[in-house]
Amino acid sequence: MAHLFEPFKIREVVFRNRIAVSPMCQYSSTNGYANDWHVIHLASRAVGGAGIVFTEAAAVEPRGRISPQDLGIWSDSHIETLAKTVALIHNFGAVAGIQLAHAGRKASTAKPSKGGKTLDESQEGWRPLVSSSAIAFSKDSPVPEALSLERIQEIIDAFAQAAKRSLQAGFKVVEIHAAHGYLLHQFLSPLSNNRQDDYGGSFENRTRLLREVVQAVREVWPQTHPLWVRISATDWVDNDGWDIEQSIALSDKLKSLGVDLIDTSSGGIIPGVHIPIKPGYQTQFAERIRREASIPTGAVGLITSPEQADEIIRTEVADIVLLGRELLRNPYWPHLAAKQLGHDKLWPVQYDRAWL
Repeated sequence: MAHLFEPFKIREVVFRNRIAVSPMCQYSSTNGYANDWHVIHLASRAVGGAGIVFTEAAAVEPRGRISPQDLGIWSDSHIETLAKTVALIHNFGAVAGIQLAHAGRKASTAKPSKGGKTLDESQEGWRPLVSSSAIAFSKDSPVPEALSLERIQEIIDAFAQAAKRSLQAGFKVVEIHAAHGYLLHQFLSPLSNNRQDDYGGSFENRTRLLREVVQAVREVWPQTHPLWVRISATDWVDNDGWDIEQSIALSDKLKSLGVDLIDTSSGGIIPGVHIPIKPGYQTQFAERIRREASIPTGAVGLITSPEQADEIIRTEVADIVLLGRELLRNPYWPHLAAKQLGHDKLWPVQYDRAWL
């Protein structure tokens, strides 16, 4: 029976344990470039003992950023600084992963520390915002442009080109971000997609863009390297939204296209919904997808204690646990968890005195 500190192999990549650093925006880039903050922030989590360290969402085109300070990978010039970070993550024993993203109608906002409101062109923002349909995220948000078929193809290519650059930078895992109300989720959910063409209406049509992005990325991403997709398993609405049953059906389709793991989150497509937040509140979705679509899953969301994380793995709820805020609070959480759970210590030899 697997436990939190058992290695996990996907394709030809071996993770030293089942702990992942979840993608978390740092709002510290200029023009999409990684810098010393990203190097220190991400490498320290590798020193801290995680099995896989993900970057924050990296935008595949400039207007796909959530904020002007987001990480980007739309240019070859972004590769060099990312490669430095990747090398350090690998040197310290973790696997480096990158999340590829496009914010769609939720783009061009101020970073949270500045209020998170939509920015216009006079405030470092940009227009137009784009989405599946001309439906604003909220009453205070601008109405986006519905993407033309031509622009849809350009975005598919942007994801593929970003995957190529990720490979050049040395990443071993790519995750496609199709959750939290961002562009690919905007196509999936009927709450944001009222198109009448091949990309709207039926389940088959609403999932088309994500499936085409996956196919384009898988074509350029080595067969030896894992491909993950993050989804919102539910929109948390009673009617007419995206739900767990559609997520299971989608996961089955993605598996046939070469996706290796579903990173299972939820929500984000519309504001103001009630989410019953409690420890591990999303693990039920990871478990159902794992069981009913027969694909490995990652569990994320208020996973904080070593015992809780270990139980998720031991009881086969998910194959990976992704920690966010807990690893912001304590980059060395994996080392302390190993000690608490009675496994061999992972502590770097430089820190051995910590046990004295």
